[in-house]
Amino acid sequence: MKPLLFCLSLFAVSLSLTAADVSVSSPDGNLVLTIQTDDALTYTLTSGGTQLVAPSPMGYEFKGEKPLSGPFTLVGPARIKTATDHWHPVVKNRHEDVFLAWNETTLQLIEASGDRRRMDIEVRVFNGGAAFRYTLYGAARIGNRQITRELTGFRIPSTASAWAAIYNPDYTSSQEDSFWKTAATALSTERVMGLPFLIEIDDTHYMAITEACINDFASCYIGRSEGTDEKLVSLSTRLSPLPGEPADGVKVRFDEQATSPWRVMLVADNPGRFIESEIIQGLNPPCAIADPLWIKPGLAAWDHWWSGEVKMETDVIKQYIDLAAAEGWPYMLIDWQWYGPYNTPKADITRPAPQLDMPGILSYARQKNVRCWLWLYCTDVNRNGAFRRAFAEYEKWGIAGIKIDFMDRDDQEMMNWYRRIVACAAEHHLMVDFHGATKPDGIERTWPNLLTREGVLGEEYYKFSPRVTPEHNTTLPFTRMLAGPMDYTPGGFLNVTAADFRPQTPTLVANTRCAELAKFVIYESPLTVFCEHPDHVLGQPGADFLSRVQTTWDDTRFLAGYPGDYVALARRSGSAWFVGVLGNSQPRTLTLDTSFLPTGDYQLEYWADAPKADKKPTELTHKTVTLRAGRPLKLRLAPAGGYVAILTPKP
Repeated sequence: MKPLLFCLSLFAVSLSLTAADVSVSSPDGNLVLTIQTDDALTYTLTSGGTQLVAPSPMGYEFKGEKPLSGPFTLVGPARIKTATDHWHPVVKNRHEDVFLAWNETTLQLIEASGDRRRMDIEVRVFNGGAAFRYTLYGAARIGNRQITRELTGFRIPSTASAWAAIYNPDYTSSQEDSFWKTAATALSTERVMGLPFLIEIDDTHYMAITEACINDFASCYIGRSEGTDEKLVSLSTRLSPLPGEPADGVKVRFDEQATSPWRVMLVADNPGRFIESEIIQGLNPPCAIADPLWIKPGLAAWDHWWSGEVKMETDVIKQYIDLAAAEGWPYMLIDWQWYGPYNTPKADITRPAPQLDMPGILSYARQKNVRCWLWLYCTDVNRNGAFRRAFAEYEKWGIAGIKIDFMDRDDQEMMNWYRRIVACAAEHHLMVDFHGATKPDGIERTWPNLLTREGVLGEEYYKFSPRVTPEHNTTLPFTRMLAGPMDYTPGGFLNVTAADFRPQTPTLVANTRCAELAKFVIYESPLTVFCEHPDHVLGQPGADFLSRVQTTWDDTRFLAGYPGDYVALARRSGSAWFVGVLGNSQPRTLTLDTSFLPTGDYQLEYWADAPKADKKPTELTHKTVTLRAGRPLKLRLAPAGGYVAILTPKP
């Protein structure tokens, strides 16, 4: 791993101690975040002079205290500095080489009267977004200080629209829902909405709200507050409460000091630009693993999704190991019931079920050059500290990684547990996949052994629900995926039309074969878990593409698209470019710009919807042609269709 480069340089003199407004602009001067301190504490965000966020509240409320929301005075000079960060990610989710630049300041605030409580606000403004976070300190009373509410708000124009994943305000879910486009004025005041929260201010201004670097703090959601200004809709931060606390109860406890996650607002003229952004990971610390070379992303076969009922038998597991070996994938995931009854006091995550020959399975996998992952239920992992003993045992077995399921929480205690598990797994050279989990926050930069997580309405829903629509699939890249990797588990090869779809086992998938292939390029997941049965894949159209597609990328380019309509991405691996296009229920013809290619001629090998794919979705056209860089790439998508291509430079 190449060394981290980081620099700070002073470019402006300190501000007055009595200044009411402190403004920080992006390096290109387009974005400006201004914090007002001498009355009620508020901030605004503008882009090219257009106000994206009107004056919105900041601060916190505490149990037994009055709100910490101003007025404040500055303790010391608020110096504005420019900074850069350059790193080479251990796991290349989007780029092999990342460079970020921003302007920043830290406001050290003290209440102008009363208890004279302190609070710091750290601000960073990038060319593609703005972020701030709070540092809170101990109070006069010795002991736990208890946050009951974060006051951070986002007052947006009432003419805006948003893509909202709506949840019940009990803050316990697997975060598996669709993001629905909704007028800002129609957003619910009774429920909460998940992050990332994509907003269309107008047709040239988009904003995505999310959070980064959640450490010893609660995760957050978005709520709508009642307001009287007809021109603005008031959104607010809603923290996940601690277990046993009501929705308006205690969210975070701390003694001496607490630092909130970054409150992030990505900004662009097109929502596809957020897919290229590295700001979320950039707001997290560098890699904490001294020697991370053992971390190897890749594709995995998986027995659970297709079967509906787990066939936890040695011969079945070997069949999926054979699939991984035939396709050249490095992994096979052994799912639930491998250690027998789960989520029970008698569960032992180091003892395979009696019908399994685990030593024989692992030996067979080694002979096939395949390594195994193991599924675990979170309660079985945590009970009596079982994970510490089990992870050491898995390392002896040669296990590659662990998939932990059913947390369904993101309060302060659970967010700390995620970090504890990932750190312990790293000690024993285990990679991690969290299911039943909250969305990413960029922690994978610090702990790159955390390859992916669920927190997405993914492919498994096809087996029991009609909710996975082409419109949903084409919205995910612009919403959930903005936060980071998502274990959608693509790969269903029993492709049918919408009219022929029905939930069943074996599972049908209501999009074309090429749309299924496109998910492997479009959806970001360094560990990509393949869901289909070997008999439906080997020798079938498209299986050859799956033996060549990658799961990490040296570069990522957004080519075209709009949430719910279609999305086209180009991702580079070495000198080869992979193009993926995924469409909604409507057929369409597209012309893609190929100016992202370096000059020259390319061999273009493509898999496209066949002429009759609208009636026979399993059919595709596979051809190889020559394309000169810069020439338009024309293609046609069937309803619920897709397209993939591999472009390699010609000598």
